[in-house]
Amino acid sequence: MASLLSLSANPPAVRTTLSLHSSFFQANVVTHLRPNPSVLCLPLKLHQRRLTVVSKAGFAAETVVSATRLRLDNLGPQPGSRKRAKRKGRGHAAGQGGSCGFGMRGQKSRSGPGVRRGFEGGQMPLYRRIPKLRGIAGGMHAGLPKYVPVNLKDIAEAGFQEGEEVSLETLKKKGLINPSGRERKLPLKILGDGELSVKLSFKARSFSASAKEKLESVGCSLTVLPGRKKWVKPSVAKNLARADEYFAKKRAAAAAAASEPTSA
Repeated sequence: MASLLSLSANPPAVRTTLSLHSSFFQANVVTHLRPNPSVLCLPLKLHQRRLTVVSKAGFAAETVVSATRLRLDNLGPQPGSRKRAKRKGRGHAAGQGGSCGFGMRGQKSRSGPGVRRGFEGGQMPLYRRIPKLRGIAGGMHAGLPKYVPVNLKDIAEAGFQEGEEVSLETLKKKGLINPSGRERKLPLKILGDGELSVKLSFKARSFSASAKEKLESVGCSLTVLPGRKKWVKPSVAKNLARADEYFAKKRAAAAAAASEPTSA
């Protein structure tokens, strides 16, 4: 086996490098293998092994065999990337003095929650002194859009044929609207900017007054889609249903009374 690994009796040359650091008691010894052309070496897989030897005199020697291969068993943080947490309130030897950097007196030097964010000692804080904006710029819900608006001129340019349906889905297929984010859940509203000369079937949550007038003059069919009902307490919902039933009976009685004289 020895004849297969080496054709010469001369062993490979070994070079040892000693590098001293700023401290007198630390040094690194790195051993390198210099290749010898008279030696036949087989392709062997070597792994990096770091061996640190600390002698009684305080010297540290580190030997590097070859380049390492990254594995789960040799993972670790880079030197200097992890620091120990600062231990406050553990005496003068901790390095922060007797008061640990919090001062001698005051609310901020006591234990507990301290001062809340934005508090300025009782005076009018900054977030109450500055002027406020209305609408969406001020964070109010009233400024948010409630519909996806589409004008009649955009519908006319989209090329709808007579009798086709105009709804939120068909407008998305035509590429007129591309709602994203919060607008994906908003309903459709038809606005009256422009003119339309084709009879179409509209399905939307809301129509502006001008759009409704123009579409009815052309002969389009308008369907108002119902919105999502607001949640109320069960007792309130019961009272509302009872009131609707009462007024429905009253309207039916009024209609019957109005039709009796005409029939007579």
